[in-house]
Amino acid sequence: MTTGQRAEIDWRDGTLPVSTRFDDPYFSAHNGLEETRHVFLAGNGLPDRFRAGFHIAELGFGTGLNLFTALIAWRQAGHTTPLHFTSFEAYPMDAADMDRALLSFPEAHAVAAPFLAAWARGETTVTTPDLHAQIIIGDARRTLRDWKGAADAWFLDGFSPAKNPELWDGALMSQVAEHTAPHGTFATYTAAGFVRRALQDAGFAVTREAGYGRKRHMSLGRLDH
Repeated sequence: MTTGQRAEIDWRDGTLPVSTRFDDPYFSAHNGLEETRHVFLAGNGLPDRFRAGFHIAELGFGTGLNLFTALIAWRQAGHTTPLHFTSFEAYPMDAADMDRALLSFPEAHAVAAPFLAAWARGETTVTTPDLHAQIIIGDARRTLRDWKGAADAWFLDGFSPAKNPELWDGALMSQVAEHTAPHGTFATYTAAGFVRRALQDAGFAVTREAGYGRKRHMSLGRLDH
């Protein structure tokens, strides 16, 4: 397995993985795939903004559902060069648990096999003809600071700010902005006030939009420079 502390999981109804460390599910029980499309793709103006070399970065890799949903959209948009995807994860899930979780989403599961095979071998960088994915293991408050990349779009998908506030603090949101390309964007499922204020302080123009399903609001934004 990759380095880092392994994810600790309970399975609700046999299909929904729940982090025992944070007492929070990895994805929505009300169609996590469609939530990813609503929040992270549409929230970042995707797939319309896709272009060669486009780079997505993410806080909280989890099951990989966001990666595979983005890859599906990339392919549907007709791109054949690699989508660049970097994710920061402190508690990696093992390949067998990822595979089990993705069975709830056959469309995502269908494109996941090459990544899951590499992940099972302990690889954290996976390259295929249309994907270059790097999963950086460790506390993002340290690992993001050392990252040399810059994202065109951020998926901020840590566990609930109430249960995992470390992944939403002001210093980390400033690092997100520091590692965002000019006029880059973010989207997240949360509309927590302290998160929105931290992202505004970091330099993003932040708006609150309609959330997915039972979540009334979500947040998205664009870097002002």
